[in-house]
Amino acid sequence: MTYWAVNAVFLAIVAVVGVLALVTAAVRGRAARASSSPAASTRRRREVVLGAGIATGVLLVMTAVFDNVMIGIGLVGYDASRISGVFVGIAPLEDFAYAVAALVLLPSVWVLLGGPKVPRAPAASPPTKQTAKEARS
Repeated sequence: MTYWAVNAVFLAIVAVVGVLALVTAAVRGRAARASSSPAASTRRRREVVLGAGIATGVLLVMTAVFDNVMIGIGLVGYDASRISGVFVGIAPLEDFAYAVAALVLLPSVWVLLGGPKVPRAPAASPPTKQTAKEARS
């Protein structure tokens, strides 16, 4: 079995969870879009895309650096007959599938678990009865 075959199993599961999260976000987003201005919604979408792009870049660069270090010092090795032969430095391309899976899976699970929580206002405490002494002072 090749590393791509192993990755395909995990990436398929991640893809299913990602699609479920997209559908969930779309359903939840209808109400939010109905109650907010189009400009605010466009600005929010830009912020999300920019944040996701930066996170993707940082994670892929860190994966490239640390995978090359781990392979270079002999901590991890790959059977040459089971890799595609495409490398980023000395790290096989297959190694990046885990980073891509994390980029999709973690935000998807976050969306499916409810996403950001809006803090609730503290409940008003019930009025207390004043004693006669407190009322006089």
